[in-house]
Amino acid sequence: MASIKRENIGLLNDKLTVTLTKEDYYPSFETSLKKHAKTANIPGFRKGMVPAGLIKKMYGQSVFSDEVLKKVEAELNNYISNEKLEIFAQPLPMDTQLLPLDVNAPTTYDFAFEVGLKPAFSLNVKGIKVKRYKVKVTDEMIQNEVERIQTRNGKMTDPEIVESDENVINITFTETDKDGNEVEGGISKDNSLLVKYFAEKARKQFMGKKKDDTVVIQLSKAFEDKELEIIVGDLGISKTDTDKYFKILITKVGLVEKAALDETLFLATYPNDAIKTEEEFRAAIKKDIEGYYEQQAKNQIHDQIYHGLIDQTKMEFPVAFLKRWLQKGGEKQRTEEETEKEYPVFQDQLKWTLINSQLTLDHKIEVVAEDLKNFAKQQLMSYMGPQMGALGDNDKWLEDYAVRMMQDRKFVEDSYQRISTDKLFTAIESEVEAKDEAIEAEKFADMLNNHKH
Repeated sequence: MASIKRENIGLLNDKLTVTLTKEDYYPSFETSLKKHAKTANIPGFRKGMVPAGLIKKMYGQSVFSDEVLKKVEAELNNYISNEKLEIFAQPLPMDTQLLPLDVNAPTTYDFAFEVGLKPAFSLNVKGIKVKRYKVKVTDEMIQNEVERIQTRNGKMTDPEIVESDENVINITFTETDKDGNEVEGGISKDNSLLVKYFAEKARKQFMGKKKDDTVVIQLSKAFEDKELEIIVGDLGISKTDTDKYFKILITKVGLVEKAALDETLFLATYPNDAIKTEEEFRAAIKKDIEGYYEQQAKNQIHDQIYHGLIDQTKMEFPVAFLKRWLQKGGEKQRTEEETEKEYPVFQDQLKWTLINSQLTLDHKIEVVAEDLKNFAKQQLMSYMGPQMGALGDNDKWLEDYAVRMMQDRKFVEDSYQRISTDKLFTAIESEVEAKDEAIEAEKFADMLNNHKH
């Protein structure tokens, strides 16, 4: 009768030895071989009439090996299930001296595996302290958004020369030396920018310029940090190459005539609201901006909860086993150097998975079909924005879209995870100690942009 011996070989690391006697696997081998005999199609023999000896000679070894290994896997899985072992990944075969699987000499076999056991741990959600950031919406922020909306709904004109920071210029970047001589094999890239995208001192070079005029700039002096990062990415160069010079050829000059602040613009922006005055328009914009920052502040709380749980929850891991599994057990085989480099992130991911699973059980988090449908509808409303009002029967549009998305397996899987995570963090949010903290919009944006998990 098959047996399994368990012994500890390290921290949360056990060895499982599966022992099979001939009686454990041979009957299933004979049954499987008979099935091959009934279906084998061999020239010179009628189907099902091939001699047993020939079948064994042709298929015996492969069938024998398959049946032995299937029995090992079944015994191992049953043991893990019956003993309720909480293990990471799958058991790893150990490098041991194994007798050859010989169909002509069936005997007792030992198969050794190692498993990594999940750690016990405790959670202290209420001990986490977080900040609830409060961004004050200023008149300047509202005015900037008003102007953005006016520009977006404005009319493009084609003036002959650059006259203001609001001019749009289509340009070609060509790499040069500091004297404006083109670099052989250098970078050349088209772009379209507002003049105000350049640093204030650099803008003066463009005033009065027209189509086919050129300006030589040095990237690090022509753009402020945020704009420079975008330009560097667009040009495909390293952040260490910002001292490079480029000749800018103006290929077109444009200017957006901003839309008037009237009911036509109000209706285009908020088609479902009966906005009649500029005051009401600005109030609606303020509400949108406040809603955006409230959502971002909520996301920040969730992020702080995540880090609090990761940092404060103590866990031990079967490190040696997990490194071996990472190197050999996954779909991608890794070198020792790759394994050492990737392991810290891998362990943090495992840690969060364990924490997440426990909290999901503790808070009885469930995602039902109605959650998925509502999520699909919210996505469509987010994509369409104010234009939803132009679709006619919104409820029918939303329902049809949700039904279609429910048939998309990838959408369902991705949405399930997002909904489950949001429900979990919302539940935890009510348990942590949150302290309000005022913060300027720019500082808040920098914090979001520079954050890394």
